Amino acid sequence: MNKSIKVAIVGVGNCASSLIQGIGYYSSRSLNGKRRAGLIHNSICGYTIKDIEIVSAFDVNIKKIGRKISDAIFIEPNCTKIFYRNKLLFKSKVLPGPILDGITKRLSKLVNIHRIRKGMAEWQKLVVSELVGKKVDILISYLPVGSKEATRFYAKCALLARVGYINAIPEFICSTGKWDNFFNKAGIPCAGDDIKSQIGATILHRVLISLIDKRGGIIENTFQLNIGGNTDFLNMMDEDRLISKRMSKTEAVTEIVKRYKFDTKIGPSDFVPYLKDNKICFIEINGRQFGDIPFKLEARLSIEDSPNSAGVMVDVIRLIKVAMDKGLGGYQDFSSYYFKHPKKQFDENFCKNIVESFIKNNS
Repeated sequence: MNKSIKVAIVGVGNCASSLIQGIGYYSSRSLNGKRRAGLIHNSICGYTIKDIEIVSAFDVNIKKIGRKISDAIFIEPNCTKIFYRNKLLFKSKVLPGPILDGITKRLSKLVNIHRIRKGMAEWQKLVVSELVGKKVDILISYLPVGSKEATRFYAKCALLARVGYINAIPEFICSTGKWDNFFNKAGIPCAGDDIKSQIGATILHRVLISLIDKRGGIIENTFQLNIGGNTDFLNMMDEDRLISKRMSKTEAVTEIVKRYKFDTKIGPSDFVPYLKDNKICFIEINGRQFGDIPFKLEARLSIEDSPNSAGVMVDVIRLIKVAMDKGLGGYQDFSSYYFKHPKKQFDENFCKNIVESFIKNNS
């Protein structure tokens, strides 16, 4: 078994920054079998976070292109908190990628976009050659929400280069039959779609809904409002790009209760620049308890958005590598624990059991 997990990233934004900082942060500390804050699993089938190596990255921001990955993650408009710096970590340079539909008019005001002109065949050759040349194991898509064309471009590149694929955004790739068939026939594993944060709005909402349902309550309506100040929230000010995002977040919550329907309003609400990478979530649940007596539950969560995602991604990377080692192609069932829009929604405890069974069966 090759202990190194070579990873390529599409989109050197806040999520990539937190992931890369986290790899350095935990790799510089001794785990000694002890559980450390932020890690769901210290080891997965022998792989630890120290085995993850970011060997390639693609972006469209000219301020990041040509810079070392370890430097590019700190360039604006990235605004997530800095908790680890090491210029010697991941010295490969960021390469340009096709723009396609990855940048909105709002984002273009903050991002200096490259003007490199290539045909799609040329872009594909560049990306695939890089993945093959760097012997990449896994490609992660951290594209902006609503990047339909760009997501499918990189998913195809992963297939052509025969590398594992992780879709962190709410474009439905891995959870659909069409793309699952592509990856399954190629014998390449994929995981997605739309990463679910460790302690985020979706997981908190799911747990609260599940608790009420299991304890005999009836839910009448619920809402979840999210505000933040990073480029993801700015990008999502364009409602046309939010269709899949709202669907992903809503299904993740409502599918917990299958016996009846209830009114919902779930999704990103506004962009507040001074919040930067801090995300604030407001949840309200109205329902009825014993005797049809009404109740109201209110919750507020304030958390740094991108590290919340990275804590999940370090698990998914290692699980996909295990799937590759075992020759498992197509959609991987452990996605239900780590993503908002898996093929099937299950109770959180059941999802957790899927992960633990996968690890046990492949150790």
